[in-house]
Amino acid sequence: MSDDLKRRSLLTAGLALAATPVVAGATAAPAAAAGPVLIGPARGDQLHVMAFNIRYDNDPSPRSWPERRPLIAKLLRDERPTILGTQEGLFHQDKQIRQDLPAHYDWIHLHREGGSRGEAMTIYFDSHRLEVMAYDHFWLSDTPMVMGSKTWGNTVTRMITWVRFLDLRTGKTFVHLNTHFDHQVEVARQKSAVVVRDTVLSFDVPTIVTGDFNTAAESTVSYDTLVTNGPLKDTWNVAKQRVTPAYGTFNSWNPTPTPNGARIDWVLTPPEVTVLKAAINVSSTNGQTPSDHWPVQALVRLP
Repeated sequence: MSDDLKRRSLLTAGLALAATPVVAGATAAPAAAAGPVLIGPARGDQLHVMAFNIRYDNDPSPRSWPERRPLIAKLLRDERPTILGTQEGLFHQDKQIRQDLPAHYDWIHLHREGGSRGEAMTIYFDSHRLEVMAYDHFWLSDTPMVMGSKTWGNTVTRMITWVRFLDLRTGKTFVHLNTHFDHQVEVARQKSAVVVRDTVLSFDVPTIVTGDFNTAAESTVSYDTLVTNGPLKDTWNVAKQRVTPAYGTFNSWNPTPTPNGARIDWVLTPPEVTVLKAAINVSSTNGQTPSDHWPVQALVRLP
């Protein structure tokens, strides 16, 4: 790890407290069956990875958070990802997802305006399987350690959260990096891609990247920076098995998936990681989608 990233681990006590796990409370009401389990709990030395933009709480019925929460809770309890990177969650949403997951799941989070303010790049994980060795948060800007900073023309603050894990089952270590690129400014997306690339290259262990990149796979500069000419592989393209057809990952609340649409939500891994399965989860219940994005999943094996 670079000296710069080592320095980032020396965040203030306030930042550390923001990432402290909370005690799980009551779960959301169960939702009706939404579809078959695509991957489910990881077996043996496999890791089940999910990226999921859960959509922040700002929509009226029938898309309101209280109505969508049970759908997300059921999807996550069925799929049981080993690691889950979410985007757009406000503090109360992220806390409720933590409550709705099985009790042995834990989380690392810091919201982008600091503390519990704004959206977060939350990472949830199976604590029976994984132990946190280190973590950090920084901002996608020219001043990455300035909380809430944005300097690339974007009006929305963007950030990264990463966690270094020890796999208690295999003894292997890896990093999970979770992010959300800007939805309006192309320059900001391109600069963000460079930061993610350089951060991945700074680690001495395999780094799994999840995020909503707000740019299409296979046809944009950000994708080229990270994948085509970069250090990572797109799990959708290299998977030994695609569990689902190819769909656009932004559904705009439409329960009918778009075949071969733009994939803007990705799970990326270094070449040495084996990708066994990939899926785009288009489950819905009675015409209601859990979010305006479909979650993206991959089953992987570390080298």
